[in-house]
Amino acid sequence: MGLILHSSEGVPYRFDPGALCLELLPTGGPGAYAWREVLHHPADLAVWAARSRLRPTPEIEVTPAGLADAKRLRDALWRLTAARAHGRPLPAEEVARVNEAAAGQPLVPVLHDDGGRGWRHPATAAQLVSTVARDAVELFSGPYADRIRECGAGNCYLLFVDTSRPGRRRWCSMQRCGNRHKVRALRARQDERE
Repeated sequence: MGLILHSSEGVPYRFDPGALCLELLPTGGPGAYAWREVLHHPADLAVWAARSRLRPTPEIEVTPAGLADAKRLRDALWRLTAARAHGRPLPAEEVARVNEAAAGQPLVPVLHDDGGRGWRHPATAAQLVSTVARDAVELFSGPYADRIRECGAGNCYLLFVDTSRPGRRRWCSMQRCGNRHKVRALRARQDERE
């Protein structure tokens, strides 16, 4: 599971935010996160769905209105996740936005003749948005709600849910921020010895 993201230097690394709803966050966001926007066209949301943890990949018909709804949900999820990660109360307006999105018809699973699983066609962006919002309801009201974290690197904005058994995950990715922290710590120890 997880997404392949690219650092500002262009180096790819795996990031597993731990939940479908949190996989939407690296696509952009409100305020300071707007510069990371990758959902420019309706087809971009379908590309995101194909890269997400939804399996099998749903075939999504996305309209401009559906894309706008997905972005509104994403922005609400940013604010909710950041509030939870920092121990602040959940903003009521964002909770209402998630609940409104979750009230819609979600993606509908179907069973194929061969025993495989799929999604009813055609699937719409509204169904995708509802499915993501329902995942957020489960996350924020479930057993991992208190394990929502922000990466421990001071210059990383990524948010995730720590699903590790001990519950001590600090980094968005050991390939990126965790490794950079280890290198800095090693250099600091070497400098102390010298």
